[in-house]
Amino acid sequence: MTSVPPAHSSDTPQHLDKDRDTTPDSPNAQGVQGSQGSTAPSARSRAAGRALALALLFGAAGAAIALVAGGQVWSQSTASFAQGEVPVKAKGSDVTGLPSALALVGLAALVAVFAVKRKSRVVVAGLLTMCGAGTLVSPLLSADDRAPLAEKAAKASGLAQSGIEAVHVSAWPYFSAVGGALLLLAGVLAVRYGPSWPSMSGSGRYERTSRRPRSAPAPVDPDRPEDLWKALDRGEDPTRGTA
Repeated sequence: MTSVPPAHSSDTPQHLDKDRDTTPDSPNAQGVQGSQGSTAPSARSRAAGRALALALLFGAAGAAIALVAGGQVWSQSTASFAQGEVPVKAKGSDVTGLPSALALVGLAALVAVFAVKRKSRVVVAGLLTMCGAGTLVSPLLSADDRAPLAEKAAKASGLAQSGIEAVHVSAWPYFSAVGGALLLLAGVLAVRYGPSWPSMSGSGRYERTSRRPRSAPAPVDPDRPEDLWKALDRGEDPTRGTA
């Protein structure tokens, strides 16, 4: 007696379905790959947007801090001469004007990043980075300079030279250095993410506006003086085509 072979079941095992669905040519695999590919540009755009916000915040705050710190008292001392002692103080602008100047240039460079084309942004962002580095280093190197205090003492005493005692440095030079550090961070962000930021000069909206064809002027009615004047304002000959 021959045995009857078992009938082939129409139900496919689950592990076969899983293997078949994950082949490279299957629709499921293509959908997974497409979703993974679409998330990468969105993640990059979000990172560029966050970098843009941080660069604007760091640049504006850093320039403001450096400019405010430049107008404050950086160092003070006491000048001694025959008639007595006179306290002398020196502001940041008396010690060095470099941090304030570099802060202004850096702020202008931050705005220029959005005005230039994407290929030129690396150069402008590099300028912003150098301005931030200069604003950071300059007050640290010149905070305890005795020359401005000696000049103040000479004016106060009326003598060519006056003895300057120990120089006391305030916290404002370090605030100026913090402003330079913020400008430096803004420059680094602009170098890294600047090419992907929106531009004021190369946007499609401005290009579409400039390429839009001009509408034909309305026909001039010779019996209406206002039409003749409007044609003259447009630089047209109001008598053309009326003969």
